[in-house]
Amino acid sequence: MIKFELLTEREIRETVGLMVHFYAIDGYPINPEKTEVLFKNFIENPQLGSCFLIKSESHVCGYVLLIRFFSFEMGGYVLLLDELYISPEFQGKGIGKAAMAFIKEYARENDFKKIVLEVEPHNSNAIRLYEKEQFRKHKRDLMLFP
Repeated sequence: MIKFELLTEREIRETVGLMVHFYAIDGYPINPEKTEVLFKNFIENPQLGSCFLIKSESHVCGYVLLIRFFSFEMGGYVLLLDELYISPEFQGKGIGKAAMAFIKEYARENDFKKIVLEVEPHNSNAIRLYEKEQFRKHKRDLMLFP
């Protein structure tokens, strides 16, 4: 049975450990100590969004990081699926599909108008999952400053 549990402060260090593994896939930098501080701030300000641990039986197998923002273009509050990570040993077991069902239900229950996400172009497994879940590519490109 797959469960999604709201992250608490005592689980931050374990979640940051998962993030380190996730970020390493694409060589993204991460400072674990700074990330722990960011998570404490995030948890203390629920209006920013939510993080859920994904559990299979008693094992933590991943996490979902959801960010809330407002968009006039999209008609109100939008849910950004900022990160969805499932540990390699738990992949291919339907957990991604369960996570997507959970995220969609969370969005409905909280009256989000859209769910947006970004995905690495080489991550064909994630792209297949998102396309099966009716996500489609947007015509715009993501840009960052600085």
